[in-house]
This record gives sequence, structure tokens and C-alpha cells, in this order.
Amino acid sequence: MGLVFSSPQEAADAVGMQLGESAWLTVDQARIDTFADATGDHQWIHVDPEKAKDGPFGGTVAHGYLTFSLINMFLPELFRAEGMKMGINCGADRLRFPAPVPVGSRVRAVGELVKADVLDGNAVQTTVRVTMEIEGSAKPGCVADIVGRYYF
Repeated sequence: MGLVFSSPQEAADAVGMQLGESAWLTVDQARIDTFADATGDHQWIHVDPEKAKDGPFGGTVAHGYLTFSLINMFLPELFRAEGMKMGINCGADRLRFPAPVPVGSRVRAVGELVKADVLDGNAVQTTVRVTMEIEGSAKPGCVADIVGRYYF
């Protein structure tokens, strides 16, 4: 577990902290197909393994937004507000997809708390930089600054 904080000031005092890594997750074709169905993005590079063999990546790849959406699953392994009344996802800054995530790859999230602003003493707005590493790849599949607000 990365950072567990129980007050706005504890989060602010931890700015710059490396939050560690999540567990690995294999991105299989079933997950890619389910995401395609949920979003309506059925481009062949994601959902047609036969055609994708001859494509630019040698097989199907995860949607960039699928890789991004996995951050929500991994974030509690890196960063958690204990005893809060409410948490709000405010969005993301600087979302990038440096490398494709091939089907069958394992990914994990690595985090750093880059910003934490105390608001009215009882809340904090944080920015956590999350890098979605691809096992064996020099480049990550996604990097995003995740903005959240926590009320105590």
C-alpha cells in the first residue's frame, strides 16, 4: 500500500512521495472485447485477432482508454483517504499513451503524489501521477495526472 492519509494536511505533507506499484493485471482479449462493447469502439486493431496479425502491432492491442480506465481499479492500491466523508473524481490532466498495450500483456500502475492543496481546512485536492507500466516494455501504456478531492 502506498499512501494512506486521514486528513488534508497529511496528504499535503506527502507531496513528492512515491506511492509504489499495484499488482500486475493481464490484459486479455475478453477484457478488450468487453470494453469495445461498452464503448462502441470495435476497430479491428482491438477486436479482430486475425486481421490484427498483419497490422502495425502484430496482434490486437488494448484501447488507450481501456488502459486509462484501469487506473481507477489500481488507484486504491497506491493512494487512499481513510475516514473521509466523500471523495470526488475531478478528472485527469496530461493524459498520454506512449505505447500500445498488446493483448496478453501485463500492466500495473506506479504512482507519485505530485500536488495536494488543502481547501477550507476540511478537504484536499490531490494530483497523483499514474504511470501504467507494461511488463517488459521501456515505454508505458499510459501516463495521467489524476485529480481527486477528498472531504473529511
